[in-house]
Amino acid sequence: MSENKARLLLDNGMIFEGKSFGAEGTAFGEICFNTSMTGYQEILTDPSYAKQVVVMTYPEIGNYGINKEDFESSKVQATGFIVKNYCENESHYKSYIKLKDYLKQQNIVSISNIDTRRLTTIIRESGAMNCAVTTEEITDEIKNKLKQFSMDKDISKQVSTKNAEKILPLKEKDCGIKVALIDCGVKKGIVEALKNRGCEIIVFPADVSAKTVLESSVDSVLISNGPGDPQDAVDAIETAKGLIGKIPIYGICLGYQILCIALGGKTYKLKYGHRGGNHPVINRQTGKVIMTSQNHGYAVDEKTLPENVEVTYVNLNDETLEGFCCKSLKIDAVQFHPEAAPGPYDAGVIFDIWVYEMVVNKYKGIKKLKLIFDKLIK
Repeated sequence: MSENKARLLLDNGMIFEGKSFGAEGTAFGEICFNTSMTGYQEILTDPSYAKQVVVMTYPEIGNYGINKEDFESSKVQATGFIVKNYCENESHYKSYIKLKDYLKQQNIVSISNIDTRRLTTIIRESGAMNCAVTTEEITDEIKNKLKQFSMDKDISKQVSTKNAEKILPLKEKDCGIKVALIDCGVKKGIVEALKNRGCEIIVFPADVSAKTVLESSVDSVLISNGPGDPQDAVDAIETAKGLIGKIPIYGICLGYQILCIALGGKTYKLKYGHRGGNHPVINRQTGKVIMTSQNHGYAVDEKTLPENVEVTYVNLNDETLEGFCCKSLKIDAVQFHPEAAPGPYDAGVIFDIWVYEMVVNKYKGIKKLKLIFDKLIK
């Protein structure tokens, strides 16, 4: 292949040729598209994208480079990256490295000069599929490897922390709440959202036992986002079953799906998933619509949930379930990402509500509550 050329091979046999702007080599993954207009740095480093090749529908990518603040994890989690136009002349005062140089450092095969509108239409019509991105000629060997490629089981354990870690709250906001965060592929933004609201956080691996969590003397549990099929997260599901009814539990994205399964519900794979920063959801209790940031390929079948579960949010694009609560068991969870990163901040109030509930559950005295909330709202 001539210099700087790269190709995308889809599972259905279609081939797209473009220009390489990342690392050399070949990578495999499930192809998906994200409709966000900004936030490629957060998207690339979001652990929920493990084993996936990301297509950006917004045409101009790379124009503000890479900064040192907006990483959602310590490395690029996507296996490949596809854009229409890569901007060589990046310009932003926080940028310390060009996107292409960062992708080369991270050994991520990336392709530009692809008709991403056509590619996105194919994914929408044909559904999620595996693909290969390569700077080499497409050989029979690559075709055979693509046929054999399959998503790993329980990818969440691959991207999870291996050891428990304590994160202290901002001193001026300390609300006296200790949260167990079960890391199934948590984004930094979720950790920061809790820390900035005064919570002490103990981050546990995805395979932590319910016994270990309960013995850590925490006040609440949050099961994080993460990659893969939620039904494969068998350890986290068993942990959730062991925690339900014993402690208040919250969930985001994969964590929400895990809680639904633990309660007896079922999940199913979406045709092409929800990924972007412009997904409208409606609060069934208030009728208020908020724009949300989303990144998931699976959804929960509302009809399979038990009677004591109350639906809180529904997606206005396809009417899929986006949130539920179970007041009797003190469970509340959402499919979308309240922390955004990237995306709109409409849903950030959910963290305020959750922390408020955590404080109310722990402190019964009105005077103590007032002192804490005065501190939180400063």
